[in-house]
Amino acid sequence: MQLRIFTEPQQGASYDDLLRVAQATERLGFDAFFRSDHYLAMGSSSGLPGPTDAWTTLAGLARETSRIRLGTLVSSATFRYPGVLAVQVAQVDQMSGGRVELGLGSGWFEREHAAYGIPFPPKRFGLLEEQLAIVTGLWSTPSGSRFDFQGEHYTLRDSPALPKPVQQPVPVIVGGNGPRRTPALAAKYAAEYNTSFPPKDQIADKFGNVRKACEDAGRDPDSLVYSAAMVAVCGVDEKEFERRAAAIGREPAEVRRNGLAGTPQEVVDGINALRDLGASRVYLQILDLSDLDHLELIAAEVAPHVTA
Repeated sequence: MQLRIFTEPQQGASYDDLLRVAQATERLGFDAFFRSDHYLAMGSSSGLPGPTDAWTTLAGLARETSRIRLGTLVSSATFRYPGVLAVQVAQVDQMSGGRVELGLGSGWFEREHAAYGIPFPPKRFGLLEEQLAIVTGLWSTPSGSRFDFQGEHYTLRDSPALPKPVQQPVPVIVGGNGPRRTPALAAKYAAEYNTSFPPKDQIADKFGNVRKACEDAGRDPDSLVYSAAMVAVCGVDEKEFERRAAAIGREPAEVRRNGLAGTPQEVVDGINALRDLGASRVYLQILDLSDLDHLELIAAEVAPHVTA
């Protein structure tokens, strides 16, 4: 089982905050540092000091880390034109020496779009589908050749399809909870299917839908990585666990029910349960970015018991 650290900087984090967490992620042996791609805080958070752009952040971290994978869970298809996104991701992949992964979704937070003047069309799945085709098409076009695309939402003519990423291909992560269209996109374009914060009793069905979509498409279902993102709150004892849950505004019983939470053994048991459902990768959502001792505890008392 691979353990990845997943952050939500829109809730309030500077680049320096993220750098500290990313470097701790690398030092402590976790597989990757991922971040959300949002511009507006959710819930009661003020969001101070303000949002950081996902791909600008990852470009900086690409030069200040050396081992961990870097990526988004997930970028929104509404935020960038696909040609621009392909250039951004390819450049950050070059800057990192080939350590980038692109999570891409359709976008959902309408108020965020209104706050920053970003169009929010009522139907966005077609945007996502065409963006996946364009981004992967640009990257896979042989050097010296040209790429053209004609779709309902985007048209590309005579593109030189540059720059090229170091990785061929850059791993693409498709996430979502739809029973048919999302699994079909994952089967067609993705290296990984991710389900984020699902009810635990639905995970097996979500993975099963993707496996069936792969079979229908003539793809080996085992050629995908299956992952889940869950909030992580761990304490060496009940008192410390309750303190960490309170720090992120969660009730202990609720976060135990919906996340990977409690003592180290409880978190180990939760991760092993995900493994039994078919996951081979877990994104640990860390909401208190000032608490690096939390990462230290998970690295010392959880990771050795779930990673090979």
